[in-house]
Amino acid sequence: MFKRKSIAVIAACLGLFLFSSCYTYTTVVGDGAQGNRETSTWNHYLIFGLAPVGVSVPSELAGDTKDYTVQTQQTFVNGLVTGLTFGIYCPTTTTIIK
Repeated sequence: MFKRKSIAVIAACLGLFLFSSCYTYTTVVGDGAQGNRETSTWNHYLIFGLAPVGVSVPSELAGDTKDYTVQTQQTFVNGLVTGLTFGIYCPTTTTIIK
């Protein structure tokens, strides 16, 4: 009986892990990107993203450009790092398209 419950719990945890996904959200500043120049950086969070340690400032990454697009996402690599650290370290990627 105990073995059957253990297998069910392990299968449920594995299923939750497999159904997690990457996410992306986009913010358009001004008229949006006018070209295809990109600048990317990682944002650093701890404890499942609850404690920001090093978060990028999009306006600083854009420089003197007034029209740009900000794309923040959790890529596969970011998710892999989060999984390997069991959620202690949770990076995301911010990309500025000018």
